[in-house]
Amino acid sequence: MSDTYYFYVLLCADNTLYGGFTNDVAQRFHQHEIGKGAKYTRVKSRHPLKLIYSQTFDSKSAALKAEYAFKHQPRSQKLAFLAQHGVTVE
Repeated sequence: MSDTYYFYVLLCADNTLYGGFTNDVAQRFHQHEIGKGAKYTRVKSRHPLKLIYSQTFDSKSAALKAEYAFKHQPRSQKLAFLAQHGVTVE
């Protein structure tokens, strides 16, 4: 049995980007919206949140690597990554 994992990106109301991984994007997004997600997205000024990107992976390791790579880039490179995947921010 092969599980599916996802790397996803949220656009916050303060125009910041948050990247994460999960095995259920809809459930995880709901957790962020109700304040049960990551500390970063619990801050009220970052709401509302918008799910702007998700990518499917066949392994947890691959999804975690994508999340790590995204989080450790400057904003300009994050925007370039999103643009390469058809997502425009700003």
